[in-house]
Amino acid sequence: MKKTALITGASAGLGVEFAKNFAKEGYNLVLAARRTERMEKLANDLIKRHNVKIKVLGKDLCHMIEVQSIFDTLQEENIHIDLLVNNAGFGDWGYFHESDWKKVESMIDVNIKTVTKLTYLFMRPMIEKGEGKILNVASMAAFQPGPMMAVYYATKAYVLSFSEAISKEVKGKGISVTILCPGPTETEFQSSANLGKSKLFKLTRIPSAKEVADFGYREMMKESLTVVPGLLNKLVVQFIRFSPRKLVLSAVRAIQERE
Repeated sequence: MKKTALITGASAGLGVEFAKNFAKEGYNLVLAARRTERMEKLANDLIKRHNVKIKVLGKDLCHMIEVQSIFDTLQEENIHIDLLVNNAGFGDWGYFHESDWKKVESMIDVNIKTVTKLTYLFMRPMIEKGEGKILNVASMAAFQPGPMMAVYYATKAYVLSFSEAISKEVKGKGISVTILCPGPTETEFQSSANLGKSKLFKLTRIPSAKEVADFGYREMMKESLTVVPGLLNKLVVQFIRFSPRKLVLSAVRAIQERE
C-alpha cells in the first residue's frame, strides 16, 4: 500500500517542490493551503505524471478550526498520514511598532500554532502505528534574533526549539523529526514579507525552491535532525553560534536594512 504525505503551504514555492518530490517517488498526497485552484492544477499534473492519489484541501491555516478540520476530514476518510511536511509560513519586514497587528497575529498563528497543532494531531497516530516522518520548515532565522523581522525570526526559533525537543521525546518510537533551516530562497516569500530591496536577498546567490526542497526531502528520508542547505549557510550558522550576541544583532540589522 502506498504511503501518504501531507504538505501544507502546497500552492507555491517549497510546498510545490516538495509535492513533486513525493509524487515522483510514488507517495499519495494531501495538499493544504488557501489557494485551491493552484493546488488542483498541480495535483492534476502530478496524477498524470506519476499515477498517485492526491487530495486537495483548501484551508486558511490562520484559523485553528480549519487546521483541526484537516485532521478530522482525513480521519473520516480513513486516510493515514505517514509523512507530515509543515511548510506553510510567512514573514513581514519592518519595525515591530509600525507593523499591522492582524498580519503579525496571523504570522504567529501559521508559523507557530498551526505547526504545533498539526504535529500534535498527526504524531499520535504515527506513534500508534510505530512509524512516521515529520519535516518542519524553520529557517536560518531560527538561530538569531532578527531586527526588522522580529516576530518572524522569533517564530522560527520556536519551530527549531520545539522540533528538536520532540525529536528526543519520540526517539525509539519509529518517528523521525527533521528541521529544515534554509537561508534566502527564490519563492514568493520575498514579496509577501515586504522585503523589497533588502540587502538580505542581494548578498549571495539565492537557491531555487527546487534546490532547497530537494535537499529537505533527502534529509527527511535520511531521518536527519537539524539541516541547513548550502555550505555558506552552514558556516554562517556556526559563526552565529560562537559570536557575541550584540555583534549578531548588529549584523542582522545591517543585512535587513534596505539599500
